[in-house]
Amino acid sequence: MIKAIFFDIDGTLVPFGSHGIPKEVTDAIAHVRRNGIKVFISTGRHLNWIDNLGETEFDGYVTVNGAICLLSDKSTCIYRRTIPRTDVERMISFSHQSEIPIVVIPDDGKIFINKIDDGVRHVMGLLRVAHIDERDLDTIGGRDVVQMMAFGTEEERVESRIFGEVLTECEPTSWNPYFCDIIPRGSDKSVGIDKIIQHFGIPLSETMAFGDGGNDIGMLRHVAIGVAMGNADDSVKEAADYVTTEDTNHGIVNAFRHFGLL
Repeated sequence: MIKAIFFDIDGTLVPFGSHGIPKEVTDAIAHVRRNGIKVFISTGRHLNWIDNLGETEFDGYVTVNGAICLLSDKSTCIYRRTIPRTDVERMISFSHQSEIPIVVIPDDGKIFINKIDDGVRHVMGLLRVAHIDERDLDTIGGRDVVQMMAFGTEEERVESRIFGEVLTECEPTSWNPYFCDIIPRGSDKSVGIDKIIQHFGIPLSETMAFGDGGNDIGMLRHVAIGVAMGNADDSVKEAADYVTTEDTNHGIVNAFRHFGLL
């Protein structure tokens, strides 16, 4: 019996190009919650960049790819993991000699970027981010960093040797060809899921997750039932137990019906 469901946001709950969760999905989530199933967000976004969930209620939030886990009040933090300070310092030095735009997501959520180019503007539009502060990475100061983002193509990032030489204790995870999220090695959404279900006393064998991007692969493999959206890449579908229809074609509702949740 499923007791907890985890949802990615972009391309899963919220179709790309739309401004919120479709009503049929909001209604379906409310239905399963009335039946005692807890529902959670599991996203690469920081809470400060989540503005497209409307009035839909959730029981908790796995954010920044598992680095920060919050309860439904959005302020009670039950888990937090930061990027090692040595990697942060090396990234600051790297930013002085590289043209790759770097986003820094401090623990306090005051997100900033060192430079904005056309690729960054494209992603800002995709994520509906109206503004992001632009300043040097040196301004991080002594703040803890929970995630970074590196823009450019995968080839550009490989050529820069950002992973392995600059960042020795972090790894990339990506759901978009224009950038990758940078997370502590061994940390992903599945880690955050474990922290959430441990808090609520829910066994992993009674969990389900929905996703469409590369940063969802770990959690889809980890939960009891991993559901890939029909619009997901083939690598994501291969990691899932079930592939539903596209996010724009009743994907979540159809999967709920398939598994007897509606």
